[in-house]
Amino acid sequence: MTAELVRGQNHPLSQARLEIRVSAGTPIVAAAALSDETGRIHGVEWVAHPGAPTQPGLEVSRQAAADHRLAVDLDALPEAVHRVGVLLALPAGGASPVRFGAVAAPFVAVTGLDGGEIASYTLTGLDAESAVVALELYRRQGAWKVRAVGQGYAGGLAELLTDQGLPQARQLAGSIDEAVAQGLARSVQAPPPRTADGDRSRQTATPALGPDQGGTAPQGAHGPVPPTSPYGGQPPGVPGQPAPQPTYPGTAPDPSAVTQPSVPTAGSPIDYSHPHRQNTAPPPPPPTAPPAAPGQPAQPVAGDATGWSMEERLYNQVWGMFEDLARTTAAYRSAVDFAESRMDKELEQVLSDPRSRIGGQGDAAREAARARHAQLVAQAREALDRDIAQLTAEADVVEPALPPAYARWDNPAWHAYRPPMEIPMALRLGDLYLPEADRIRIPMLVRLPLERGLWIDSGHSGSSDGSFTDSHAMGRLAMETAVAHAARLLAVYPAGEFTVHVIDPAGSGAQPLAPLVRSGVLAAPPALGAAGVADVLGRLTQRVDLVQMAVRGGAADSLPPGFDTSQQLLIVNDFPHGFDDRAVNQLRYLADEGPAFGVHLMMVADREESSGYGPLLDPLWRSLLRLTPLSDDHLADPWVGHAWTYEPSLVPPGSQVLQQVLARVAAARTKY
Repeated sequence: MTAELVRGQNHPLSQARLEIRVSAGTPIVAAAALSDETGRIHGVEWVAHPGAPTQPGLEVSRQAAADHRLAVDLDALPEAVHRVGVLLALPAGGASPVRFGAVAAPFVAVTGLDGGEIASYTLTGLDAESAVVALELYRRQGAWKVRAVGQGYAGGLAELLTDQGLPQARQLAGSIDEAVAQGLARSVQAPPPRTADGDRSRQTATPALGPDQGGTAPQGAHGPVPPTSPYGGQPPGVPGQPAPQPTYPGTAPDPSAVTQPSVPTAGSPIDYSHPHRQNTAPPPPPPTAPPAAPGQPAQPVAGDATGWSMEERLYNQVWGMFEDLARTTAAYRSAVDFAESRMDKELEQVLSDPRSRIGGQGDAAREAARARHAQLVAQAREALDRDIAQLTAEADVVEPALPPAYARWDNPAWHAYRPPMEIPMALRLGDLYLPEADRIRIPMLVRLPLERGLWIDSGHSGSSDGSFTDSHAMGRLAMETAVAHAARLLAVYPAGEFTVHVIDPAGSGAQPLAPLVRSGVLAAPPALGAAGVADVLGRLTQRVDLVQMAVRGGAADSLPPGFDTSQQLLIVNDFPHGFDDRAVNQLRYLADEGPAFGVHLMMVADREESSGYGPLLDPLWRSLLRLTPLSDDHLADPWVGHAWTYEPSLVPPGSQVLQQVLARVAAARTKY
């Protein structure tokens, strides 16, 4: 039976191999610190963190995520270790929250390798703290126990580690922040959390947001309910977006969602709510498929998610599929790890007994251990295959129904393309898949306008399938990928609301850039040489300065007459060729400040070629979302941190769809 701990309470541990599961409402950093009887950490090698995720008897996550699984083997810890502290911290810098009081209360559970929960603790009452000691496993008179600590520190990891006696506390905190920043640079950003209750309709009639969707964790008899299989029981919620106001174009107000003014009665509170403000959850999707027979999975339907429009429903459904596949794969991998560890332990017990090392008794014990391992793996694979089959059926009906902004270039939606009148919610940048389910391609959708720049890596010469490409061909493929992304951005924005600039100092991208140049959709011909670099960067930097001053001064309507208010995209090829120190500083300024004021960056570059500038450019690379022109497993999901293989969204060979779409964009811009 699970022990629900309160602060200061302890509980005995009967197992040596444990998992510590952490759920939070935002990506957090998880670490574990070893200490002696007095609680003192002897050195940096006694801390397992994203920069050094494995220590004797410990393994932690390699990046910041909303969910973590920490592995602990108490028997493998050094003899001098008497305490294991589980440390949680908010990532430093960026758009992450700066205090735990601004996010949902983290939930920590200690489980066995079979998933059975031993003890749990919800860290309530946190406010200004940005780092906290959540739990402590400690040894007392030869036995191990777990204690709920909940000690927070407003000074972050540096203050926490200093308080535990680590001399190199600040240096270690800095290295942890550096490792986490690199991990966040490869993580696919989760959609914004929904502020009202809502879930995929195929799941439960009364869903609740999970702890990683920005809401309060569903409460059960033993605290927050852990995520289970996405097609059984009560699955996790699906992240969406905040409920919009009734000014959504083309959406009629829902009479049931309008708060009517109430007539106060004696002793009743006065209702000050606005009488015409829509403040409920988005409406559920209409029933478009008959209910499934008992015992049969529900038939998938495109748009089977909550939302105010079909576009929003499809967006939420795609993200729900992404999360479902991430979690069901995590459950499968955890089950396989448990089966292997159990088999290893059983074989170790057989070998430790001299009587069973040889002869038929030992062979029988080894065969029995292997048979149990095969049975556990088969059961896990059966559950995974069931979920994958359901997700495959869903993907088969969702993909053809996607609008152009979400669709692949080979989707027939592009053949009927017409320039839109409104900006879509999101844009597809490629596909994501896992090796356990390589038939399912999850569209990689990012919200518009772009919140971070893009980096098309031209220096990665090896792909996930083992093929290799020379540097010249990689540069051409990277530029073709950039052109495909730029064309898609131009196509999904209304005419005149998106402008593209190109810097190609050496002119090496002339051939891949030909579709953009011939169609006339560029603001000007590609800038060449150092003079062209300085001119384009100077104009865009000045634009960011003007808009920034106008917005922060509350005078957005005071911009000069004829000022171009459209979103701007700058494509930079062959960086750092043609860039001096001033140009590099301007580029970093555009990467940091540009997205908030309508200027976005798309770099086509090999990071190694820019190493001559030293570590000054490291923040630039980390601020950009790295994409590759070939399939590569470099992106991570925001829930469990799987390494997902990314496939770029490219035009099929021989297809003329790109030229046709650009021609229609150019014609619409001319009319505009």
